[in-house]
Amino acid sequence: MIKRISLIGAPNSGKTTLYNWLTDSKFKTVNYPGATVEMSEGFTADRYGEPLFIADTPGAYSLFPKSYDEQIAVESLYKHPSHGPTAVVVAVVDLTQLARHLYIVTQLKEANFNIVLALTNGDLLERQNRSCDIEKLKDLLDLPAARVNGQTGEGAVSLIEAVRKALGEPESSPHRLEKWSKEKSELSFRELSQIANSVLQENASPKMGLSAYERSKKIDRVLMHPFWGLVLFVLFMTGLFTSIFWAAAPLMDIVNEAFAWMGALASSYFPDSLLGDFISNGIFAGVGSVLVFLPQIIILFLGICYFEDSGYLARAASLIDRPLSKIGLNGRSFVPILSAYACAIPAMMAARTISSKKERFITLFILPLMSCSARLPVYALFLSFLLVDYPAWMGGLALTGIYFLSLIIGAVASAIANRMLASSEKSFFMLELPVYRRPHLRTVLKQTSSRVWGYVVKAGPIIFVLSMLIWVGCTFPRYDVEDPAERLTHSYFAKAGEWIEPALEPMGIDWRVGVGLISAFAAREVFVSSLAIVFNITEGDEDQVQVSLLEKMQTAIGPDGGPLFTVASSLGLILFFMIALQCMATVGVARREFGNWKWAITQLVIFNFVAYILSVALVQGLRAFGIS
Repeated sequence: MIKRISLIGAPNSGKTTLYNWLTDSKFKTVNYPGATVEMSEGFTADRYGEPLFIADTPGAYSLFPKSYDEQIAVESLYKHPSHGPTAVVVAVVDLTQLARHLYIVTQLKEANFNIVLALTNGDLLERQNRSCDIEKLKDLLDLPAARVNGQTGEGAVSLIEAVRKALGEPESSPHRLEKWSKEKSELSFRELSQIANSVLQENASPKMGLSAYERSKKIDRVLMHPFWGLVLFVLFMTGLFTSIFWAAAPLMDIVNEAFAWMGALASSYFPDSLLGDFISNGIFAGVGSVLVFLPQIIILFLGICYFEDSGYLARAASLIDRPLSKIGLNGRSFVPILSAYACAIPAMMAARTISSKKERFITLFILPLMSCSARLPVYALFLSFLLVDYPAWMGGLALTGIYFLSLIIGAVASAIANRMLASSEKSFFMLELPVYRRPHLRTVLKQTSSRVWGYVVKAGPIIFVLSMLIWVGCTFPRYDVEDPAERLTHSYFAKAGEWIEPALEPMGIDWRVGVGLISAFAAREVFVSSLAIVFNITEGDEDQVQVSLLEKMQTAIGPDGGPLFTVASSLGLILFFMIALQCMATVGVARREFGNWKWAITQLVIFNFVAYILSVALVQGLRAFGIS
């Protein structure tokens, strides 16, 4: 059985950053067998010699877990169905939080694990005008140690050498510990504080300026202020969401032109043929109409990664702990909620760190209401339609309003669930605040590219397959008819649309839009590609995917002979997408996280029913006031 090295340490200790550096891209994220908690496992990069199998466990403060995530992290050290017990534990310790982070190390020693210390954030310690006597620390703890920097790779070779040496030692026999008493824990903390005081020293010649710790305290006086901190948080998020709309415009134009060129090229190679129409209108129009919004998704992920790497996200979680407590949540719900703006699936997995069952349930329940990146193409399309004659910054502000409105809707749902669910659990929130640091460009770009690529891999195949199916449904059986409108009228989808159109009319839409709503249950992004195909995007050298779709929307005629897409129907569709749960992958993950199908199906039915009712109410209400 292959020997396994496990990284373990507190959240924000630099554990995952170090793991990413050691493994490069030679790792995969897997579920711990028998559980829903994800762990990354892989082999060290070739530059470190013979590969070592290494696992990155969820963050843990001690061997006596307080959350499901911590429980699996601890359990994985003792037992793994595929790889057996851990051969060497690499305990990642933040030098700026030395005494607190050594707490789990003392427990690992008592449990008889084979341990190597990875000491991180030494650069931040130096900015505090302090240094650590590594050799003295090794002697006091009687453990091998290496100072490392997960962002630059400094010290990684020394760490791997220490691990290899530890692998050569006689195998240890770890045992489980009885939970420490309060008195024993306090005694351990006192001893660790003494160790920290003896190895940490003030520099003889302090550097000029404030230390990282002092600078962070000074910044926190503003960013963590009970009032101004919240105001600045709203402004930061407004800046991020606004930039998604206007900053991406030049790149979107390039993507538009690229897919238009490819579509025109396909038409020129296969003129007046079914194959040419399939490639141009089925593939390039369908896939291109979604990927044109990829620059906006990149900006969203880039902003989140930037805030995360700077240390601000932890502050934001602490800042909104009090407002969240009013609706049955706490600060630990913030990270899953913010993650849900990218995708609800990893956000649901992130909710495992919430120790309270009630708060975790409420968080899981409201996460699909956050406006994920899959909704972004839909919002951008309809805002472009509604604000076609307005400057780009207006669209950015409107998009920001949508994001904050989804947060308000989630808050209302959370407050209702909080009143309906009784619980005697006491809520507590404890989070370690890292010092502020300048985000490392390489790390931010790597994290962003990884998340964007994950989005493309997840959504791309679905969009491609459904684009082909939608083209087939809109083209056959009368594929030989030259007039596109007549061909569409006699298509399979048109016949099926007659069954669903009565339910769509109160929303101000017809079966053509209904096809998009149904296809969106596989992936919300497909709604845009469905419209692009159903409305038969024309090809040509001057045509662009998004512009052509907007032009078709502006001239589309509804069942009553008037415009199909109006202010009322467009706003109704935006509201529907804000609330509806259409992502079946999310439903599958919800079943795992809730532990049963009951609440996953309940979530699916409630959100879609409420989305439909509110959308109809909005459309009919606007029409009643003369806004069509």
